[in-house]
Parts: sequence; structure tokens; C-alpha cells
Amino acid sequence: MDAARDDGTQEICADLAYRRLAIVNVVFFGRHAAGDRNWVLVDAGVIGTTSLIVEAAEARFGTSSRPAAIVLTHGHFDHVGGLEELAERWDAPVYAHELEHPYLNGSASYPPPDPTVGGGLMSTLSLLYPRGPVDVGAKLHKLPQDGTVPGMPGWQWLHTPGHTPGHISLWREADRTVIAGDAFITTRQESAYAMAVQTPELHGPPTYYTTNWGNARGSVEMLASLEPILAITGHGSAMRGDEMNRALHELADNFDQVAVPATGKYVNIPADEMKGGEYRKT
Repeated sequence: MDAARDDGTQEICADLAYRRLAIVNVVFFGRHAAGDRNWVLVDAGVIGTTSLIVEAAEARFGTSSRPAAIVLTHGHFDHVGGLEELAERWDAPVYAHELEHPYLNGSASYPPPDPTVGGGLMSTLSLLYPRGPVDVGAKLHKLPQDGTVPGMPGWQWLHTPGHTPGHISLWREADRTVIAGDAFITTRQESAYAMAVQTPELHGPPTYYTTNWGNARGSVEMLASLEPILAITGHGSAMRGDEMNRALHELADNFDQVAVPATGKYVNIPADEMKGGEYRKT
């Protein structure tokens, strides 16, 4: 059974925990009291939560302990809010798919979100969300080509594009656990109410920020084919068991009907196929 610590961190198993920070989750890999450089942070929260990430890390791994790496599922603002400060504070290498590097080395901003899809307050406000880029170029590294994850033995990274070009998920075959980022999520992120209540239910990636729906469909289908029994996602509570597995297959089988908006900026033409291609830093 998942256990909540005093600081709000949800322990999934002996070496895996996550903490919800405002609208997003950060994930900690490593055992209690792992000590210096023996754990990994997956994603880096929203702006203003850096001290909470540090406090949770120190409570779990030891005072002043630093991660072996910071691994990013992708570079949207709600996953990199504390990245620059944490990478500098901990002198930690940052790993991301090479297609995300332009958004992490200061050279490009993400395509504009689409506030017309999904409904709900979060979609309406999406034009106000920062599009980046952040710049951790001095500490930024490509993920290993062999699929291994630095600092996370037994895990492999999987390219799961669609929400962003270089989005990844992390997979551990031994216990069929997936850290899915925003490839799929377990709350309706477009709705401020659903985001606050966090009743677990499977959804596709946040609609207002997804810019290639064909790739997003393929990513969910691939993750479902792995038959996971535990999923930690970027938004919403962790889900496990046969019910979660069935819901993931239903999402994959009916993706166009339940996840893809009927209309929208990127529904028919993905952002990376639009004229101009990339959105450069100005």
C-alpha cells in the first residue's frame, strides 16, 4: 500500500516515491537514507516549489545529499520550474531526450498552447503559461543511446513523443512500473476542479499543450502494450493493478474518441509540420 510521509511524499515502494507540488508531481528514485549521489530526481516541478523539493529530498535521502542526476520527461514549465536552481545547487547533470534540448539550452521556446481545446480554466489560462526556454546547457546531457537511465539501474527510457517532441517515459520491467510523465495522466488537467480533487482516472496528455496527436496516440499504444501494473504520471495520483491496466488499454483503443479534441490548432497539422517549424527564443 502507498504510504504518505509527513511532508506529503507518497512512497510507492522501497525505492520509489513521488510528491505533488501544486499542479504537478516530481518523482524520487532511491532508497531511504541513500546518501550523496545515490538517488535521482525525475522532473523539477513548478516555479516556487524548489525549497519543497529540497526538503523532501533531504527528508528521504539525508541532509545535504545530492542526486546522481536529474532526469526530465520533458521541458514544459510545470516540469522544469526548479531545474536551473536545483542543477546549480546540487551540481547535478541533467538528462533529457535530444529533441528536448532546444527548450533546455536557451535556444527555443515551445509552440503556443491551444486554449480552445479541453475546456476548463486550465485550458483558458494556458496562453499565460511560460513557454521557456530554460537554460541548463552547461549541465545538459543526452540520454544514453542504449536506453539505460543514468543513476537508475534496472530502468530504461522510452521515447514517447506527442505531448512534446522529445517526451520520454521511464520503464522498469522487473515490476512493470512506468513513470509516464504527461504521455498519459490520471486527472483531467484541463479542469481546475479535477486538478484540485485528483480523483484517479486515466486521461490522455493535457490537450492544450499537446502538439502532435498522431505521435501521442502511438505513445499511449506503446505504453499499453507493455502491460504496466503501476503508473506514476506527471499529473494526478499514482494508479496500480488490473483496473489501471484495463483503463490504459481502453484509452489506447479509443484514443481518437476520448483524448483527441474534435477541433483545435494542432489536431490536423502537428506543430512540427507547420510553416516555420521551430519556435525560436526572441
